[in-house]
Amino acid sequence: MGSENRTKRIAFCFLTVLFLVSLGPQAFSDIYRYKDESGVWHFTNVKNDARYRLYIRTRREKASTYIKKYEGIIEQASSRFGVASPLIKAIIKTESDFDHRAVSHKGAKGLMQLMPETADAMEVKDPYDPEENIFGGTRYLSRLLARFGGIKKALAAYNAGPDLVEKYHGIPPIPETQDFVDKVMNYYRQYSANRP
Repeated sequence: MGSENRTKRIAFCFLTVLFLVSLGPQAFSDIYRYKDESGVWHFTNVKNDARYRLYIRTRREKASTYIKKYEGIIEQASSRFGVASPLIKAIIKTESDFDHRAVSHKGAKGLMQLMPETADAMEVKDPYDPEENIFGGTRYLSRLLARFGGIKKALAAYNAGPDLVEKYHGIPPIPETQDFVDKVMNYYRQYSANRP
């Protein structure tokens, strides 16, 4: 019985890859799966539920390719909300690695990883739409920058929430938030240095 299941799994993987190849290079996408309470496997190429785990990874383009792809949207959002475009890119890189379909274990979605409440407040109807997500995330970041008056505090608030930043009068003693601020600042310096 075990060898029969193994053969079925191998056949399924082979057929999945064969199907993706037959669609051509534009159709390649990561495949995610999860097993529900009844033992039924669910597969998708859009990770729209935190239960999905990566099953088959397809080759992704480099971040520089995605930066070019979203450059126009990032520049528009930068101009509209007065936030430096390298900072927007740094948040996208840190939050989602430029994957517009990304979903965190907490339910944050899209390029700038907007939580549902934040997306609603920023009038983002489809958090997976790159333009809506970037505009919503940048609008939110601009409000945090105005509220806290400094990039690091605003980034901490973006990650942990404004209430915790106010409570601690700065970056909260949360490793995840401290790591987030450090990563964004590193990418921010890199993208600022590479500006034409």
